[in-house]
Amino acid sequence: MTTVTAPAPWITSSQQCTLETCPMSYAHITYLPNLGGNAFYIALFAFFIPVQLYLGIRHRTWGYLFGAICGLILEVLGYIGRIYMRHNPFIDRWFIMYLVCLTIAPAFLSGAIYVSLARIVGAYTPQLSRIKQRNYSLIFISFDIISLLLQAAGGAITTSDSASEVQDGINIMIAGLSSQVASLTLYIVICLDYAFRIYRLSARNPSPPSSTSTSNMFRMANHSKQESESQDLVSPSRDLVTLNPDFASLRASKRWKAFLFCQGLAVVCIYIRSCFRVAELCGGFSSHLANDQTTFMVLEGAMISIAVIAMSSWGHPGVGFHGRWDALNYPMFQRKRKGVVDV
Repeated sequence: MTTVTAPAPWITSSQQCTLETCPMSYAHITYLPNLGGNAFYIALFAFFIPVQLYLGIRHRTWGYLFGAICGLILEVLGYIGRIYMRHNPFIDRWFIMYLVCLTIAPAFLSGAIYVSLARIVGAYTPQLSRIKQRNYSLIFISFDIISLLLQAAGGAITTSDSASEVQDGINIMIAGLSSQVASLTLYIVICLDYAFRIYRLSARNPSPPSSTSTSNMFRMANHSKQESESQDLVSPSRDLVTLNPDFASLRASKRWKAFLFCQGLAVVCIYIRSCFRVAELCGGFSSHLANDQTTFMVLEGAMISIAVIAMSSWGHPGVGFHGRWDALNYPMFQRKRKGVVDV
């Protein structure tokens, strides 16, 4: 391909440009996306769509299924947009398709992970949690919605012909991505805190994992004062904590450990990717980082690929809970009269 050093005389807008009439400096990105790498990611994410559908329907993990499917579809659309940009990186529509889809897709994936946390807590004991079960989904999904709206709005604004509006769009996207990073950071802190409390309790009072006797009850010096939910496990004395005896054998299994590991791996990968995108956008679309294809393919594509593989295998709650996801349903919205809504 012949290198063009200046636009054709009749070009008045970058939307009129082609690879034959304008230099790459006029394009949204200064490189042509690699066909093989982007096609690989399309195939990978498309492959896991039916996998997630099968697992979600089989195990009735509806909230997880919704987040995972939306995230995967957006990943596929985003990389399709990048392939179209190979032919014309100057046109707005392919750039918007790539930018918005790949920016917001991980928010749906992290949302799928968030809905698992309340049930993980239920498999141990809600009494050790600093947050009520229903509040996990409310808090983190609220973060996700804010993040999604900011990222989508910012991505749309960045296609403006005005340099100031483009920068405004970038700033809005950075705010959205920063919200996602903050949400993931809070999630990691809460998970580590809860894991430490479980570890400390078990270390003080070791007992056989299959035991359902009173040896599974541990006295807490500083017990949680949280209000118990209608389906939470509550011991007769408020300063006693009971590990859920119905899930003792599952908690001791390799299946459960693999599930927790894969969920953690997915969170870390999405977190790394989100931090990268914040750093990328902070420099603007013309920065070196925003135009480094190798870095993008590793810290965006590879990180999300690892997360999706983990979430679609041992990290899937249907697999991790061994088909007992519904057994840990909890009241999401408590009505004044009869009836609750589960997620």
